[in-house]
Amino acid sequence: QVQLVESGGGLVQAGGSLRLSCAASGRTFRSYAIGWFRQAPGKEREFVAGINRSGSSTYYANSVKGRFTISRDNAANTVYLQMNTLKPEDTAVYYCAAGGTSSYAPGMYDYWGQGTQVTVSS
Repeated sequence: QVQLVESGGGLVQAGGSLRLSCAASGRTFRSYAIGWFRQAPGKEREFVAGINRSGSSTYYANSVKGRFTISRDNAANTVYLQMNTLKPEDTAVYYCAAGGTSSYAPGMYDYWGQGTQVTVSS
């Protein structure tokens, strides 16, 4: 089992940057693929970025490709989401999730953090 805690959210102007962190407990962190998802008010949770267990493979939603970068430090039990050139439409609660396999689908992830709010002003 793994517990996830997100941090790094906040209020930023359009064009700015934020780095989100997802800190995990447990010695099995490197056994899990990690995904970042987001959910805006009135909308469904959507995939943002994912990374495999070793960090050798990453994938992104088209809406963030070229602006966001996911990475992981297995020694530190942490996954990061660097978000650049932020847009108002990026405003949402961002969640990290851990699962046995890399996937775009929220249902494939077993463990979720509590989320961190990102607000981008125009």
